[in-house]
Amino acid sequence: MNPPDNHWLTRPATIRRLWIIGYVTLAVTVALQWLVPIHGYFGVDGWFGFGALFGFFSCVLMVFGAKLLGALLKRPDTYYDV
Repeated sequence: MNPPDNHWLTRPATIRRLWIIGYVTLAVTVALQWLVPIHGYFGVDGWFGFGALFGFFSCVLMVFGAKLLGALLKRPDTYYDV
């Protein structure tokens, strides 16, 4: 019998704390735009919260691109069978 996995990163309380820390960090980073003026090179990149939105949508696009690339480069299950 294997002992139960009780690593600190797998505990539900720790996972919840990490999500809260991530949300607070994101909110503070976006809210700091009120204190630090951002002078965008283009018109759009000076908008409030642009960096957070751009990062989120870039990540989503990379995930979908990786899924598409994986589907295109996928080998059949019997590729290495002789």
